[in-house]
Amino acid sequence: MSFNTIPILDLSSAKDPATKPQFLKDLRHALLEVGFLYLKNVGIPEQLTEAVIKEGVAFFDLPMEEKLKIEMKNAPSFLGYSRLDAEITAHTIDHREQIDLSTDHAMRTPDQPLYRNLFAPTQWPSPSYLPNFRPVYSEYITRMGEISIFFTSLIAEAIGLPTTAFNKYFEKDQQHKLKIVKYPDLQELGLEGEGQGVGPHKDSMLTSYLLQVTKHKGLQVQNLQGEWIDCPPIDGTLVVAIGQGMEALTQGVCMSTTHRVLSPPPGTGARFSVPFFQGVSLDAEFDELNDLDNGGGVGRVPEEIRELRRQVVKRNGGRLDDVEFTFQGGGVAKTLGEATLRNRIKSHPDVGERWYPDILAEIRTQQAKEKALKDAPPTPPEESETITLGTAVEAH
Repeated sequence: MSFNTIPILDLSSAKDPATKPQFLKDLRHALLEVGFLYLKNVGIPEQLTEAVIKEGVAFFDLPMEEKLKIEMKNAPSFLGYSRLDAEITAHTIDHREQIDLSTDHAMRTPDQPLYRNLFAPTQWPSPSYLPNFRPVYSEYITRMGEISIFFTSLIAEAIGLPTTAFNKYFEKDQQHKLKIVKYPDLQELGLEGEGQGVGPHKDSMLTSYLLQVTKHKGLQVQNLQGEWIDCPPIDGTLVVAIGQGMEALTQGVCMSTTHRVLSPPPGTGARFSVPFFQGVSLDAEFDELNDLDNGGGVGRVPEEIRELRRQVVKRNGGRLDDVEFTFQGGGVAKTLGEATLRNRIKSHPDVGERWYPDILAEIRTQQAKEKALKDAPPTPPEESETITLGTAVEAH
C-alpha cells in the first residue's frame, strides 16, 4: 500500500543523541516511501516567520507599476516579479503571481559561462514602499540555507552515506533561491471547475522547504499508485520536498515525488506560500555526478538501503506518479548550470525571448520533435530506464 498521509518529523530530535537514531529511522522511511515530509522546530525564530509572512503578502498589494519595475524579464537572471499567468508547467499556464528572490551575487563577467547569468543581484522592491522587505528576506534566505545544508547531512546519514557526502556540491558563497507566490481563487480568476495553480511536476536540485502562509488546502502529492494526497497547512511546520537531483545522486533511493497546486475554491481568497529552494554548484558536471566508479557523485548508497527502496516499489506494483523525469545527463547540457538555464527558459519563455532567443528556439524545436514522438504509435523500449541528472521545476 502506498502512502496516504505525509509524515511529520521534529528537527530538534536530530540534535539530541538520545532521539537522533529514531529521527534518522523516520527520515529514512520518508525518503524511501514518500519523498515529502513536514518538518517542525526547524530553528527559524517565530518573529522572523511572522515578518516573512507580513512582508510577503504586502508585496502583492504594491501598485502594479512598482512591481513591473522589477519584472523578471528586465534581467537575464530569472529573478524578479512575474505577472499572473506568466509561467508554464506541464505545457499549461500556471494561475499564480510571484516574485523570485535569491542570495545576492555580482553580475556575470564576459569570461564566465552563460549560465552564470543566474547568479546576480536580486531585483528587490523599493524600500520606499517596503523598507523591511529586503532585510527580512535576506535573513530568512541565509538561515534557511544553513538549515537546508544541515538537513542534507542528515539525509546522507539516514541512507548510510557520510554526513559530508553532499558538501562538494555546495559553494562557499552558495546561491539559494526563494519564491513568494500568490494563487488567486477561482472567483478572482473567473474560472469554473478546477484551476491549475501549478501543474504536476517534481522539484529540481536537492531539497525545498515550503512555508504555507494561508489555511487553504491546495498542495497535493501523488503517491506511488497515482493517487493525489492532500498536504494541508500545519502550524509551525515547513513542507520538505525531495528534488530530482537528490533522487538521481542517491541512485534512486531518495524519492522525488510529483506534486501540484490547485487554485483555491471560489470565494475563499488567495492562497499564499513561500517556497525556499536549496542551491547547489551550477559548475557540477554530469559526467562527474554519475561516475561512481571513479569517486564521482556522493558515493554508492549501501546495497541494503537500495534493496529497501526496491522493495517499496515492488510492494506498490511499480511507480505510477507519472511525470517526465527531466534530470538527465547527456544531450546539450554538460553541467547543472547549462541544464538549469535551459529549464528556466522553458518555464519563462518571455525572459527567453528577450535574453536567450537562440536557446529558446532550440527548445521549441525539441519540444515539437517530442510532441511528434508522443503522438506516434508506441514502440517497446530497447533498454531499461536509468536515472541520471538534468533539470526540473521550482514551484509550490
